[in-house]
Amino acid sequence: MSWDRSEVMNRRTGVLGLFDKLRYKEIYRQVIGLLLVLVCALCAEPGHERVLVGFLIAAAGQLFRVFAAGTIFKNQQLASNGAYSIVRHPLYLGNILILGGFSLAAGNIWVAGVILLFFLIWYPAAIRYEDAKLERIFGDAWRDWSRGTNAVLPNRIQWARLTDTQWKARQSLFRNGEFPISVYLLACAAWLWFKTHS
Repeated sequence: MSWDRSEVMNRRTGVLGLFDKLRYKEIYRQVIGLLLVLVCALCAEPGHERVLVGFLIAAAGQLFRVFAAGTIFKNQQLASNGAYSIVRHPLYLGNILILGGFSLAAGNIWVAGVILLFFLIWYPAAIRYEDAKLERIFGDAWRDWSRGTNAVLPNRIQWARLTDTQWKARQSLFRNGEFPISVYLLACAAWLWFKTHS
């Protein structure tokens, strides 16, 4: 099914219109997010004690992404179990944990500010777009599910629905690209560790 983002987002012209085009394309959001992880590694402050805690938060975020990516079949069926029983956008929650964790591990207030700005600029628009698209595709099923499920911050965990899903490794790691992303994150973490402990 073809989906025109301008049907959901206000169409603007000039510099704001260019900004919207950058903001609404998923590839730009993904690339900027991955580059910000690298910025955390490059700009890490040496000698602080929050590195391991940050890495644990980032690892939890990536594991959650890997779990979510193995249970979704985009625009084909509504994912409402597994990670999608906790939040409507578990990949975004994973991204928040990853970047938040790397930001904490870097210990650089300026980098943390840039990451916060990135989330404030890119994610509300992405959530509005995705929600409108899913409602259009799945209708009442999406509306029923979304009523009790927050966008990115969990309000409850239903353990039965969390485990009632079939995870597919090939789907997650290769089709949805979580394997190369995991390798990249590990490389950035190693670099950040070296920088903070040298």
